[in-house]
Amino acid sequence: MKRLLLLLFLCLPTLKILAQDQTTQSDTLRKDALNVYMQANDYIRQEIVFVNFVRDRQDADVYIISTSQRTGSGGNEYTYFISGQKAFAGMSDTITYMTGPDDTSDISREKSVKALKMGLIRYVLRTPLAEYMNIGFTQKMSETVTTDKWDSWVFRTQANGSIRGEKSRTTNSFSGNFSANRVTKEWKISIRGNYSNNISKIETGSGIVTSIRSSKSSNALIVKSISDHWSVGGSTSIGESSFDNQIIYFTFMPGIEYDIFPYSQSTRRQFRVLYRIGMNSNKYVDTTLFNKTQETLGRHSLTAAYEIIEKWGTIDVSAIYSNYLHDWSKNNLSFDGSLNMRVAKGLSFSFSGGISLIHDQLSLPKRGASEQEILLQTKRLATQYDYSTSFGVTYTFGSIYNNVVNPRFGN
Repeated sequence: MKRLLLLLFLCLPTLKILAQDQTTQSDTLRKDALNVYMQANDYIRQEIVFVNFVRDRQDADVYIISTSQRTGSGGNEYTYFISGQKAFAGMSDTITYMTGPDDTSDISREKSVKALKMGLIRYVLRTPLAEYMNIGFTQKMSETVTTDKWDSWVFRTQANGSIRGEKSRTTNSFSGNFSANRVTKEWKISIRGNYSNNISKIETGSGIVTSIRSSKSSNALIVKSISDHWSVGGSTSIGESSFDNQIIYFTFMPGIEYDIFPYSQSTRRQFRVLYRIGMNSNKYVDTTLFNKTQETLGRHSLTAAYEIIEKWGTIDVSAIYSNYLHDWSKNNLSFDGSLNMRVAKGLSFSFSGGISLIHDQLSLPKRGASEQEILLQTKRLATQYDYSTSFGVTYTFGSIYNNVVNPRFGN
C-alpha cells in the first residue's frame, strides 16, 4: 500500500503536466478558431463548437446574414449569406436550405446547423482546426425522382377558438381559414378564405352590453413571371364586414410589376414598382355618408417598395397611393418603413413607423357610430389620417465572445 501511494505521489507532477498540456491545447484551439458574427441562437452555439461566435461584426473573420421567405408548400426557404473579412476578405458563399410545412422546430434547427456547418467548412480549413474536421455522407441516393401527384399544389385548413371571461366580462371568438397555393418559377397562385366572429358581453350598471364583430372573405391572386424583372397578374376578393358597413364587397385588380433588381436577388434586395387598376363593388348595411346603399367604382393604385439586407442592418420602406377614378379627391396615401442599423461597435438603432393620409372612406354609415360602437370598436370611424411609430437603442459591451450556453433557471 505504501509503495502504491509513493508511486502515485511520484506520478502527480506528470499527471499535472498532462492536464495543463490538454488545457493549453484546448485554449490554443479556441484562440485559433474562426471568429464568426451572426444572430446565433443557443442551439447553434451548442452544436457548432469549432468557431467563436463574437458579438460585433468588426471582430469577426466571417459575418453571416440570414434571410427567409415563404415557399409554395407552406414551409420556408432559409438563406445564409457568408462573407469573409480580414484574412478571409474576398471569400463569400450562399447556402440555402428548405423546411417543410410539417417540420417540427427540432427538425428545422437541425437543418440550420447542417447548412451552417457546410457553409463554414472552407473557412475553417484555413485555420489550425482543419486537422480535426471530418466530413461524411450518411444517406443513400435514389437514382430516380418521384413525380409530384399534386403538381405543386398545397392545401391548408385551420380553425381557432377561444373563451375568456371574468366576473363582468366574457369574450367568445372563433376563426377559421382555408388556403390553396401553387408556387413555381413561372406561376404564383394563391386562393384563401377567412371567417372570424367575436362576441363580447360586458356587464355594466345599466345592464349587459353585447359587442359583435364578424367578417368573411375569400381572395385569389394569380401572377405570371415574364422575366427576371417583370411580372403580371391580378387579385380578386369577395366578402362581408360588419366593421366596414359592408353586406358584401367585390374587388378585381389586375396589375403589372417591375423589380429594378432581379427577382433572383429578392432575399437580399428588392425595389419593386407595382401598378394595379380595376374596380370595387359594395353593398352596404346602412346608407353611407354619400347616400349610397350600393355602388361600383373604378380604382387604381401605385406601390413602390424598397428592401435591402446588408451587414450593417436592414431597410424596408414602401409607399402606396390609390384613388377612385370617378373622383380623384377620394384617395389614400400611405408610407411605411423600418430601419435596423448597427451604428458602431456594440451600438445598434432600430426604428419603424407608418402614416396614412385617408380621403377614401366611402363606406362610413350616414348615421354615424353610437357611443357603444365607439367604445367597443365595432365600427370604423371617420378620420383623415392614422400613424404609428416605435424606436429603440441598444448598446452592448464586454467580452466579444459568445460561445457558452447555460440554460439553468431558464434563459
